[in-house]
Amino acid sequence: SPPPGLPPPPPPSLTHGASAESSQEDLPTCEGSNVAVGMEISEPVVENGETEMSPEESWDHKEEILESELASGPSGDAGPIEECTQEMMEEEEEMPKPKSMVAPPGAPKKEHVNVVFIGHVDAGKSTIGGQIMYLTGMVDKRTLEKYEREAKEKNRETWYLSWALDTNQEERDKGKTVEVGRAYFETEKKHFTILDAPGHKSFVPNMIGGASQADLAVLVISARKGEFETGFEKGGQTREHAMLAKTAGVKHLIVLINKMDDPTVNWSNERYEECKEKLVPFLKKVGFNPKKDIHFMPCSGLTGANLKEPSDFCPWYIGLPFIPYLDNLPNFNRSVDGPIRLPIVDKYKDMGTVVLGKLESGSICKGQQLVMMPNKHNVEVLGILSDDVETESVAPGENLKIRLKGIEEEEILPGFILCDLNNLCHSGRTFDAQIVIIEHKSIICPGYN
Repeated sequence: SPPPGLPPPPPPSLTHGASAESSQEDLPTCEGSNVAVGMEISEPVVENGETEMSPEESWDHKEEILESELASGPSGDAGPIEECTQEMMEEEEEMPKPKSMVAPPGAPKKEHVNVVFIGHVDAGKSTIGGQIMYLTGMVDKRTLEKYEREAKEKNRETWYLSWALDTNQEERDKGKTVEVGRAYFETEKKHFTILDAPGHKSFVPNMIGGASQADLAVLVISARKGEFETGFEKGGQTREHAMLAKTAGVKHLIVLINKMDDPTVNWSNERYEECKEKLVPFLKKVGFNPKKDIHFMPCSGLTGANLKEPSDFCPWYIGLPFIPYLDNLPNFNRSVDGPIRLPIVDKYKDMGTVVLGKLESGSICKGQQLVMMPNKHNVEVLGILSDDVETESVAPGENLKIRLKGIEEEEILPGFILCDLNNLCHSGRTFDAQIVIIEHKSIICPGYN
């Protein structure tokens, strides 16, 4: 057992002496399974100086590594096999795993919806995301207790929920999201991907990347005295994020007025209405229709009040809590029979070329021949992952990783589009743009930049 206070080493390195079958069960496999993996980590996680496998690495590599480890046998004096196996079982008990959801065979595919959480730094975006994952069973109680212990050791008690989304050490130490964190959760009717965008001013470009893939934006506002005003003033990210979300094509906005449990607010209806009154004229100016496109609701990310179940603290709020509200949203109009359009948001090398993006229209299946525009490269689809689950075919709205044959990673840029052979997208050298200047000096004159 490791000394107290240190996280246990990852299970893959403890497979010495155990049977190949039992070890194989511990590893998440993608073949033919419908397991929805709880989190996506873009950097390898480092624990005790050992690097754990991240989903960005090869889909097939995990088995190969395991076999070579078993073949090499225990390193040094491992002691009796029974002792080693017992130790391994103890370690595994301590290692919290994200809960995975298995769809029953033959179950209809749920509609995929991308939700981006936007708002000022420290409004509580990652905490709400972590709380939703716990309430929908994607993170179990033991994992959260582990995060809580670790957060307490760093005097960051109230941050533990956000650690379900802020997975790298820098984000945890500073309490600030840097990359767009991703997580998945399911309701009765829909499959949601949370895109947790950074709220800090320095990371606005990362936030734009998240918003451009979203079907729906959740603007998180802190009701705490002083915090709402800071986020909404000139230079605060509340205004900028709302504007960027609209510009990125997000049509629906849910405004979560968070931290209602704070002593300065205490579930006050007056404070809730005050925040609403200040926000509505601004959101209207940005281009959202207050009657059709915006829905306000109070909540507490830390306690989970009004996220899944109605809260007794706000009898004045009439409406569904957050998760049931999302589940009852009308279906998005997606064109399954339309031309294939997959805008590329990222790419990397992994046993070939892998591209990432959200399928906007059409459907793609394994082995299909496609064209990468605008450089007109013919490519073949070797494998498809939808939210980290391997699949044979996909429909619009799904977040994909596609392994391609016939093109090098260096030949692809974000913004390129995968198209159907018989229905290519148009490309041009000139276009009309509408430019919105968010912050500017008092006068625009020749030479202004």
